[in-house]
Amino acid sequence: MNIIHNTAMRPLPPFDSLVAFDAVLRHGSMTAAASELGITQSAVSHRLRRLETFIGTPLLLRRRAGLSPTPAGTALAEGLGDVFDSMAGLRDRCRATTAPARLRVGISAALAQLWLVRRLPAFARRHPGIDVELVIFTTKAQAEARSGDIDIRVLWKKPDEARNTSTQRLLFREQVFPVCAPSVLAKPLRDPKAIATLPLLYKAVEEGQTPEWEWSTWFKRLGIAGKPKTSLRFGDIGTAISAALEGAGVVLARSLLVHDALGDGRLIRPLGPQWQMPAEKAHVVRWPAALSGDLRVRAFAAWLAAEAEKTVAEGAPAAPAKAKLRIQRH
Repeated sequence: MNIIHNTAMRPLPPFDSLVAFDAVLRHGSMTAAASELGITQSAVSHRLRRLETFIGTPLLLRRRAGLSPTPAGTALAEGLGDVFDSMAGLRDRCRATTAPARLRVGISAALAQLWLVRRLPAFARRHPGIDVELVIFTTKAQAEARSGDIDIRVLWKKPDEARNTSTQRLLFREQVFPVCAPSVLAKPLRDPKAIATLPLLYKAVEEGQTPEWEWSTWFKRLGIAGKPKTSLRFGDIGTAISAALEGAGVVLARSLLVHDALGDGRLIRPLGPQWQMPAEKAHVVRWPAALSGDLRVRAFAAWLAAEAEKTVAEGAPAAPAKAKLRIQRH
């Protein structure tokens, strides 16, 4: 295939000025834009002047409430959004032409250690030609920072984001309930209020954390007077469940993460199923649009969906996606 380049000179604007203009519009402030770009406010101002010289007209109005675009600035901003969106997809389009040797799967540490790792050998046996590399995330910031390097991700999303699209599929809708090791409690409690007498483990409170993760919510539901007594606190759910497995106390856990431990008797449920609460987030598997036709991605996503359905069929109180997994091409 011959690629013909247009040799005519294009009057291109300075790219660094476009980036500065975009940052200023988003923040409404040169100071905030400079902080984001890691340059001085003077440098931002200089880049904007170069852009206005190139365009030939003012692009920003300075008001008391901050900076706002002129009509020319608005027109530029609308076109600039399309340009940046197109550029963001360049890497994915290039990567799609030559698939890397390894399929990089991004997943949280807890889900990997407590559910996926035990099942991965089955995928390897079924697809011996696909080399899988797990990229483990312990924080949301890590997941976002590495998103461009990952082929397929398993994410924990709010309901408005947990839906089937052309680049993702819903996997699990889980339940939240207390669990503990048999050394802490040999069998379920006859009186649910007696859970207040057991050592309670806490997962660190996160921004936007929903009520099912608060022991105070459970105390109110169970009719227990007073506040939960502080025992041990942990920075993430995986560590908290590990502590429960070691007999440290009772932890509020997601059904998927404790499915295997409940199945083999390493954990029990102190309260009956009637007390469980639906998790307000759900797991999805997501991939870049440019990799929708990648056979490795298709194979792993289909296998993961099948494992989700199998886990639920084995007794995990979680609801899988109703729709069968279909990966559509754009």
